[in-house]
Amino acid sequence: MAEWIDRSDALHHLFDVVPPLVGLDTEFMRTDTFLPRLALVQVQAGPHVALVDPTAGVDPAPLARVLADPAHTIVMHSAGEDLEALATWNCAIARLFDTQIAASFAGLGAGLGYQKLVREITGVELPKAETRSDWLRRPLSPEQLDYAEQDVVHLPQLHAQLVERLVARGYLGWFEQDCERLLERARNREPDPEPQLGLRGAADWSRDAQALLRRVLRWREATARTIDRPRSWLLDDAHALDLVARPPQDADELAGRTKGLRALRSAQRADLLDVLRTPLADEEREFVPIPRAPDARDKQVIAKLKEAVVARAAALDLPDGLLCARRHLEALLASRRWPPALEGWRREVLHDALMDRLP
Repeated sequence: MAEWIDRSDALHHLFDVVPPLVGLDTEFMRTDTFLPRLALVQVQAGPHVALVDPTAGVDPAPLARVLADPAHTIVMHSAGEDLEALATWNCAIARLFDTQIAASFAGLGAGLGYQKLVREITGVELPKAETRSDWLRRPLSPEQLDYAEQDVVHLPQLHAQLVERLVARGYLGWFEQDCERLLERARNREPDPEPQLGLRGAADWSRDAQALLRRVLRWREATARTIDRPRSWLLDDAHALDLVARPPQDADELAGRTKGLRALRSAQRADLLDVLRTPLADEEREFVPIPRAPDARDKQVIAKLKEAVVARAAALDLPDGLLCARRHLEALLASRRWPPALEGWRREVLHDALMDRLP
């Protein structure tokens, strides 16, 4: 039975003796906020499993010290969003073992869910009913408590089996690189400096129009974070494109064209109107333009690049998606620059094969 911890002193006692391996998971909610609302932290430390309640005012310092100590390996599954949730509680991890990433290198498949991985390695069938629970309600139901406990209790066994497979296949070093890259992204989580790249519908716009779109999207990111509301509640993509394509003449027109946006109140509308009206500075015209959709010739080149990735993945007995995503091939073709996402071991195995196929 997992220990429920809603007092700071109890969390201190949990870490009186800390094993080298600590299993960790989180539950969080993100329905009406920009930042995830951390609702529960599950910890497996030696023989102890604890469910820590961050909503009860527990001091996270003892946990933060353990996570930040590279002497402890923190075992998690698909840790990306959990790292962001933990950051809201001032917790950051120094040494991560992500079992989902490990499964990819171990020959078990890419993007494997926790339940499937546990079944594959332990034969245990886990419940799925609480995946979309309200984790902020108190008290949690017995079903929620059991689900939360199961999310960490199997991590030590997964770790042992996956390490054995990684060593046998010779991929432990590459795996560790990928875990470190994931941690590095979490440590340096900054707003996307080029958010316009995700809106391909504006690829044919003038440079000034794209620059204004970039400014509006960066304003949206900063403001949504400040007021802690989802981006789409403040300004969804469709409204952003429409307002930049046809800037409103005044505040009344802006208000009329943005009805229904729940987080765009009068103060934010006034700011947005200034963002839309202020003339562009010279430095704002220095940015990465939105790439056009690949034409027929580009698609042929991308297909050849993809063939090279698939062939290399087959030779390595790894999922091709683990080596390189299609978006990175498109970026390589558009810029002729090696994508930062493909640095490290991926450069070693892909660089020559891909660069030789560029026209």
